[in-house]
Amino acid sequence: MAAGLTSLFNTLGKIGIGLAVAGGVVNSALYNVEAAHRAVIFDRFRGVLPEVSGEGTHFLIPWVQKPIFFDCRDRPRNVPVVTGTKDLQNVNITLRVLFKPIPERLPQMYVSLGEDYDERVLPSITNEVLKAVVAQFDASELITQRETVSLKVREELIDRASNFGLILDDISITHLTFGREFTLAVEKTQFDASELITQRETVSLKVREELIDRASNFGLILDDISITHLTFGREFTLAVALQQVAQQKAEKSRFTVKKRDRKSVV
Repeated sequence: MAAGLTSLFNTLGKIGIGLAVAGGVVNSALYNVEAAHRAVIFDRFRGVLPEVSGEGTHFLIPWVQKPIFFDCRDRPRNVPVVTGTKDLQNVNITLRVLFKPIPERLPQMYVSLGEDYDERVLPSITNEVLKAVVAQFDASELITQRETVSLKVREELIDRASNFGLILDDISITHLTFGREFTLAVEKTQFDASELITQRETVSLKVREELIDRASNFGLILDDISITHLTFGREFTLAVALQQVAQQKAEKSRFTVKKRDRKSVV
């Protein structure tokens, strides 16, 4: 009886060990691709395979094959560029792009660029395109024709990025400043500083319309947009304060004159 139980336990132990080994092998032969991701398989004997694995669970050959995962969601990146205009003015531009890879081209991208493809591609092509486009405009035209400049940058950058397997869903000029020589001339923009105060409702309406239109491209609804904070530089603030003091003094002088005239009449 005891010998029979010992034999049974030995058999069960062997089965358990066999199942554990089999489970480990099966588990090492499976890999999961998360939502909005893709995987490229590197084979030790054949190199990077041309197939791209989609979302879900997939099989591979343990030790021989290894998955490399890529995020295929839109990701933002800011690229600062210092360049020159047509009239030789220095300008600092920061471009914000939303990018993602073309899934079908991931194997070629991994072979030629690696996993950090965005670090290798976006700064170089953004510099190239921005410098080429900005050189076609004067400094003042970068302000008065900003939409035209943005459209031209967008078209050329999308075309260049597609050569490297990238999709650019959004391209925006988020920062634009000039050198000290041109700073004074920049005041002649769409609204003067004083108009931001006297025409605040008009400014708010224009901001609201353009922001709602831009947000709708990303499936967003903006129910309320308000300018909650508005301040100016020290020079303009001081000028406004001095003007208010001058107006108060003028009002006080008129009141004094009127009071004196009334006394003289009496």
